[in-house]
Amino acid sequence: MDTSILSVTGRIFDIQRFSTHDGPGVRTIVFLKGCPLRCRWCCNPESQSYEIQQMKQKSSVKTVGKDISVGEVLEEILRDRPYYRRSGGGLTLSGGESLLQPDFAVALLTACHENGINTAMETTGFADPAVIERFIPHLDLFLMDIKHTNSRKHEEFTTKPNEKILANAQLIAEKAKKLIIRVPVIPGFNDTEQEIGDIAAFAASLPNVKEIHLLPYHRMGKDKYDGLNRPYLMGDVPPPSAEHMQRLLQVCEQHGLTTHLGG
Repeated sequence: MDTSILSVTGRIFDIQRFSTHDGPGVRTIVFLKGCPLRCRWCCNPESQSYEIQQMKQKSSVKTVGKDISVGEVLEEILRDRPYYRRSGGGLTLSGGESLLQPDFAVALLTACHENGINTAMETTGFADPAVIERFIPHLDLFLMDIKHTNSRKHEEFTTKPNEKILANAQLIAEKAKKLIIRVPVIPGFNDTEQEIGDIAAFAASLPNVKEIHLLPYHRMGKDKYDGLNRPYLMGDVPPPSAEHMQRLLQVCEQHGLTTHLGG
């Protein structure tokens, strides 16, 4: 291993061990700070700003964000290598958006691969193609959100248009080892059968993409907005019903995709 990559630093806000979502097997999730989007429903609003923040909790104040080296993170990851071997698990990068910290993220992925650890990344796909290209050799799995096919509506609810995202989905599908499309199902934004069908049709058109995950909206991040003194823009919108989610899964299946509900 080129040991110089161990000194590369990045900014994270959490490391979650023993996750069974966000990739195969038992995984360690590293959450990076900073995101180009501002999705109304985001359940990790503390991830959006790259700045280190103070977030109020019930009776305390939590510092959100710290600078850390690849070597320090790798030491934490390697603690669970026996679980990865038995389950087919590994590291998943999350956020925030790891594409905003390419030097750190790629160095960490490289270090994991050199230690025989499976790698995955959750991503919005909102970055220049040259940045995407840097990640592709070092990822076993991309978990990419496609939130809407209509750019105007995408921008209304996330603050960014989607042309770059859709183009990058094509790039990743063509060159990555594996790409799974994920769709946060948000009432009032993309939860109709037509809208989910349009996303499923796009996913099915991508080369080598065979799987789509539907992630039902939830309100579990609302208290974090209060702690950051920010308004929660989803108001009192209820989560979609189980019956509705099943109908949307059937829509995706009609496009020949393997479907999964949840993470």
